[in-house]
Amino acid sequence: MARNTARTHLADLLTSRRGAWVSLSIGLLVMIALFGAFGGAEAPARNAQAPATSESVKAAELLDKFAGSDQQSVLIVASRSDGGELTAADTEALRALAPILFEADDTNGAEAPNDTADTTSAAEQPARAPEPMLSDDGEAAVLVTPIDVGESNTETAGAIKALRSQLADHTPTGLQLQVTGGPAFGADIAASFEGADFTLLLVTILIVAVLLIVTYRSPVLWLIPLTVVALADGLAGRMTAAAGSLWGLQFDAGIISVLVFGAGTNYALLLISRYREELSRHEDHRLALSQAVRKTAPAILASNITVVLALLTLVLAVIPGTHGLGISSAIGLLIALAAVLLVLPPALAVCGRGVFWPFVPRPGDAKPQGRAWRAIATRVVGRPVRSLVLGLVLIATMAAGLFGTSVGLDQIEKFRVQSESAAGLEVLSAHFAPGEAQPILVVADSDAAEAVVTAAGDVEGVVRAHPAGTSEDGTLVKIMVTSEYLPSSQQSIEQIDELREAVHAVAGSNALVGGAVATDVDARDGNQRDLWVIAPLVLAVSFVVLVLLLRSFVAPVLLLAINCASALAAIGAGAWLSRVVLGQDALDLQVPLLSFLFLVALGIDYTIFLAHRARAEAITRGTGPGMIEAVAHTGGVITSAGIVLAGVFAALGVLPLVTLGQLGLIVGIGVLVDTLLVRVVIVPAVFGLLGDRIWWPGKLSGVGK
Repeated sequence: MARNTARTHLADLLTSRRGAWVSLSIGLLVMIALFGAFGGAEAPARNAQAPATSESVKAAELLDKFAGSDQQSVLIVASRSDGGELTAADTEALRALAPILFEADDTNGAEAPNDTADTTSAAEQPARAPEPMLSDDGEAAVLVTPIDVGESNTETAGAIKALRSQLADHTPTGLQLQVTGGPAFGADIAASFEGADFTLLLVTILIVAVLLIVTYRSPVLWLIPLTVVALADGLAGRMTAAAGSLWGLQFDAGIISVLVFGAGTNYALLLISRYREELSRHEDHRLALSQAVRKTAPAILASNITVVLALLTLVLAVIPGTHGLGISSAIGLLIALAAVLLVLPPALAVCGRGVFWPFVPRPGDAKPQGRAWRAIATRVVGRPVRSLVLGLVLIATMAAGLFGTSVGLDQIEKFRVQSESAAGLEVLSAHFAPGEAQPILVVADSDAAEAVVTAAGDVEGVVRAHPAGTSEDGTLVKIMVTSEYLPSSQQSIEQIDELREAVHAVAGSNALVGGAVATDVDARDGNQRDLWVIAPLVLAVSFVVLVLLLRSFVAPVLLLAINCASALAAIGAGAWLSRVVLGQDALDLQVPLLSFLFLVALGIDYTIFLAHRARAEAITRGTGPGMIEAVAHTGGVITSAGIVLAGVFAALGVLPLVTLGQLGLIVGIGVLVDTLLVRVVIVPAVFGLLGDRIWWPGKLSGVGK
């Protein structure tokens, strides 16, 4: 009772004539103050892919002890524009590039033998290599140059851009030069995001604006929730950046923005929908708004808390980007919650009933709520078995797309649009051993160098292995291993395991295998571990919240089972579309976990919106009729919210990485399935089939009163 009284007082305060102005002023002033306080914050660059305790990360830490560790080699791949063989004049022109590229560099991070053409890979040649390395077919050549790498891909991108600009000014006639290799790939990823965040924000705002206009059928009303949510998104961006800087978190800011816009708009839709409903009962718009706040706040709070707690389970993830996403997403969603519950109501109260123009709801002209939704729900609840079977068959059909799905993209596949580094790698792979672009690095004790080189060279698929430098204290040796396999392909991944087994077996070597491909292997293992640890925790959190909200055991179990089936169906359908329609043979490493997390956590939103209303209606009508009434009242708003959220996630497709596009596709499909099939057909069918038993062991009081 005290809790209800407190909620009533707060709702009245936010919507009263004087309280609305005071609350709105305080809310805006607090936002302005926070904008000022955190305006200069910048989150750490997102660089790390593998767990901090993985072998590749430990190897990278040891490599920092070698001279020239702040430099890495990039490859300049040369080929004729007409696809023919390189001529003697072409070779001479490439040889003339060496002074231009290396004139300012007197250091060399890799000590290679003099006969570099025979014993070293392209990426292993000395930085001052006087000769281009020619392919056996004579159709391509490689020059190698060192660059100073920064602490992030963004910093390295500047050096790559300068190198490419320099080459563009000196490209020999008839040739094309492409810069590739590990640093170039990282730089291209960073460069591809230049302006992407603004594009994502603009597309997101346009999608939300259009869908809100269609939903509200008002040229005015949509501006209020959109402005409030946009302010929340801007503040969330600054506060999450500050948190990232303080705690060293890595995360994708685009995902945070999408979550804040999607969830914030969903909360606003639920509140305003109930406000419209209450306006048809009350002459005083402030009383109607107060009632709407009181009746929707529990569902909005429960929804937000569920998603926040589910996201916080990501702090247990070992992949740095996934770990950082948990805390930053939780911060963003809490800001969205505060904005919708504390700033949106007084903004609506100040604007008054006329904000719904031209379709202003008034007492006495109310029409039956959701006649179409009521008709569908009546048919589903009346024939629950048939409806449930049809719904589950459709879910199972979509989930069948999981068969044949693989996880893990190679370097070329990660770009949605072509990049110079990817194009260069394709040329390199066509004329040299594909592993030339990204040699594997082994760090071992100097005393065991010869034995480690021998063991590495005996591994199947290894083209060459040789010492490439010693640490400054002389205790460690760096060994370069060149593979004949394409980096991050299944063969190269299996080769890393075989190579580790071989060098670990060398007594007294303390050998560690690192490099880009080894990092990818460790990232795959880490993502798989995170999936099996995080997914059960997300389900446990959602279950506890549903039990507390619905005061039932049966309903939460069934609702979560349905949610999981829906999530698997969306992942299956998204994976199938990616393969068949988009030509993407695999899902990226983080997509399965993040898709499952968002689909379950956000799907619980709609479960809570529907089940909370169903229980309230069931108290006086009974479970079956109560569910029909709940669908009639929430079907429209849940569908609108789902379409908005699907559209917002689809906006991730404007970003250049396949990872985010796949995530947006799968979550978008899942949200639509959730809103149009699960909440309209499957859940009502289950409630209609079980009746009051759905609330066991709790009981409904007041049925029929």
